[in-house]
Amino acid sequence: MSEIDSTPARPRETGNLNVLYLLHGLAPFTMWLLAIVAVVVGMASREPVRGTWLDTHYSWLQRTFWWGLLWVAISWVITGVLFLTIVGILLIWIPWTILFIWYLYRVVRGWLLLSDGKPAPV
Repeated sequence: MSEIDSTPARPRETGNLNVLYLLHGLAPFTMWLLAIVAVVVGMASREPVRGTWLDTHYSWLQRTFWWGLLWVAISWVITGVLFLTIVGILLIWIPWTILFIWYLYRVVRGWLLLSDGKPAPV
């Protein structure tokens, strides 16, 4: 594994990541459409920070998105199965609430680390 450069970032370098965290933070309220935008922008703008501690935040956000996408698919399946039962209709909100909380937790945790000038967990 390569060494991560821990040189402090200038505000301009973290500005793009702050926008990406904002888009990911708003994503659950837009049916994850802003997350798709954030991932595409992140992929396009990541190259200048490769090998720095900022790169870990791009990885963190991409993993959050891809795992979130998997959990969205699982939640759709669970929702479909639960909808087939009367009790399930009352419980249909549970997988979506768990996904919502998990996603926002990941975004807030990463954003706080960014604001503290620390790398995201690898």
